Amino acid sequence: MVTNSREDATGPARRGLLVAGAAAAATVGGVGSAHADGTGERPAGTRVIRGTLPPGSPDYAYLPFAVGRGVREIHVSYAYERPAVPSGTLGNALDIGLFDERGTALGGEGFRGWSGGARQEFFVRSDAATPGYLPGPVRPGTWHVALGPYTIAPQGLAYEVTVTLRYGTPGGPAPLPTYPPERARGRGRAWYRGDCHLHSWHSDGRRTPAEIAALARAAGLDFVNSSEHNTHAAHAHWADAAGDDLLVLLGEEVTTRTGHALAVGTDPGTFVDWRYRARDGHFGRFARQIRRAGGLVVPAHPYAACLGCAWKHGFADADAVEVWNGSYGPDDEVALQAWDAELARGRWIPAMGGSDAHRDPDPVGTPQTVVLADDLTRPAVLDGLRAGRSYVAESRAVTLDFGASDGRGARAGIGERLRTEPGGPVTVRLAASGTPGCTVRFVTDQGVAHSALLPAAGEGVVTWRTSARVAACVRAEVRHPPTAPGLPGALAAFTNPVFLGGQERPRGAHPR
Repeated sequence: MVTNSREDATGPARRGLLVAGAAAAATVGGVGSAHADGTGERPAGTRVIRGTLPPGSPDYAYLPFAVGRGVREIHVSYAYERPAVPSGTLGNALDIGLFDERGTALGGEGFRGWSGGARQEFFVRSDAATPGYLPGPVRPGTWHVALGPYTIAPQGLAYEVTVTLRYGTPGGPAPLPTYPPERARGRGRAWYRGDCHLHSWHSDGRRTPAEIAALARAAGLDFVNSSEHNTHAAHAHWADAAGDDLLVLLGEEVTTRTGHALAVGTDPGTFVDWRYRARDGHFGRFARQIRRAGGLVVPAHPYAACLGCAWKHGFADADAVEVWNGSYGPDDEVALQAWDAELARGRWIPAMGGSDAHRDPDPVGTPQTVVLADDLTRPAVLDGLRAGRSYVAESRAVTLDFGASDGRGARAGIGERLRTEPGGPVTVRLAASGTPGCTVRFVTDQGVAHSALLPAAGEGVVTWRTSARVAACVRAEVRHPPTAPGLPGALAAFTNPVFLGGQERPRGAHPR
């Protein structure tokens, strides 16, 4: 039997699990607030909630607890059993977060923070909160601890949550958030390097924003994007890390149970809910929210092997797709080939890369997306990414110059269209540097159409002749030597395509 118990001064009480609906949510028995002790002062009130979630439980369970007047701080800690399981069987993993008296409805009006499985305890008060959580008023009403049973062992998931309400003089007003500026010192229209997938200690990373910013500068980056799992709490903590030399975009990694998406460059303070699966049909609603907030929707590591990481929501709502995530591996190769197949079918979604760096020794800026933007500003960088005027490189050492020209002198660069006669000659040219021992490959809608080995120093120019009748688009790859027979080597860099011919550039399915 699924049970929940609460312990307080009157002893334990047992209540059953109350399922709230098929959309994978549940509410379990709650706890009351502390009582006055007769002296007019209220002591800290601690309640312990114990229960067991069986296999097949909803994705989220909510533990309600009452907050009375005079509470200045809420402290929550939790633990759960991790029984041994047979090889190949998933064990227990339990995430946690907090919603205030405004409720737990989808959309997150009552959202106060999420730490996933990265922390065993957290606090919230008016003037401060644990990283990943939002400081602000502690108002009377029914609050909820949110539990997310990521995986459940066959024996079930037994948990214990301790809620402590601390009374006294409020800590002060909520701090007025200060956000990083939307402009840094740029070079006008130029190529800017960035990493749009990074995690700090405001979710499951171990680095502070200041530490990430220092590593970004060392990696030669011009911009970064804050992308914490399921929380926007970091937005107000990046201002000091930004500067004239580093543009900080604000966003989130929307970590659903059926895939992750980056919200890139949203308005400060934008929260995007994640509590749904592909079968619920909610993602389009939140993709529209991201775009209304000025950001880009970017499915991340779409073919990653970890449970819940592979993208299942489709690409109709995507502004770009993260094809290369962290150190280049087999799932990135699958993502690259799947993206390439979409190009061949006439569906154009720009490709990006990001490090997904969490902690030492994860390198920031490996890989990095290099975008042609009118200046180093939030609108200009997002416009360049949205248009696909970008390439992805493994480090600052790699530089590409790629484009196509026809016999009349017309030229088009990455993400652009060369309007030329179908049978007219087209010259494709790539200049590369920082790629010793690598091979250049030109890829069209038919596949790899031309390849050439770069000089040993890693700097050279490769050209190839084709026509719009032969190739609808062409992109460039720079690859390291293969490590296994019959398989291509890892990427050192790749570009978005140049489109050939007089037709309009193909677009994705959703309005731009």
